[in-house]
This record gives sequence, structure tokens and C-alpha cells, in this order.
Amino acid sequence: MGFVVNLFSILVGLVALPVALVGLVPFFGIANYLALPIAVVGAAIGILSGHKTGRNFNIFVMVVAVVRLILGGGLL
Repeated sequence: MGFVVNLFSILVGLVALPVALVGLVPFFGIANYLALPIAVVGAAIGILSGHKTGRNFNIFVMVVAVVRLILGGGLL
């Protein structure tokens, strides 16, 4: 059961990652505001599984989005 939940968490992260990567392009940084909640949901799902892969992948996506927002002046 934990493997299926972890796999679903990874799939959610795979949805959030392209959105965050689009947000790296200048003038598209607002896409990171969409990537963050998706990655947070994926990390929460990853926490529910016994495995760490999905959670860690979604945390990586969150870090990419937050760093881009901080560098662009949109966060903090």
C-alpha cells in the first residue's frame, strides 16, 4: 500500500516539476505560485507513505520554486 501512495506522490511531483521549470523563464515566474501548492500536496502524500522518495522529490520541487521566487523578488 505504501508503494502505491509513494508512486502517486512522485506522479504529483512530476506534474509540479514542469510548472516550476516554466517558472524559471523570465516573465513566467508567476507559474511558481502554482507549482508550490501542487508540490506541497505531493509532499503531504509522500509523508503518508512509508517511503521517502516521493516526499524528497516534492521537497526538491518546492525548493526550486521558492528559490526562484526569492530571486525574482516575489517571496519575502
